[in-house]
Amino acid sequence: MSSRSSNRAAVPEAKSALDRFKYEVANEIGVPLTDGYNGDLTSRQNGSVGGYMVKKMIEAQEKQMAGK
Repeated sequence: MSSRSSNRAAVPEAKSALDRFKYEVANEIGVPLTDGYNGDLTSRQNGSVGGYMVKKMIEAQEKQMAGK
């Protein structure tokens, strides 16, 4: 089985900003995300971080498109 990962940033230069954003979101919603191993977190906790990140990015884009 191939170990190809499709989890690549569309803009590699944004990786550090996305990582900072991930930790900011995790802190906001109370998920104890740490730098390094996070295998002790549940799928629900990890998924909530990603889901909330998407929600905030969509809100920011909508505001930009509305000229606010």
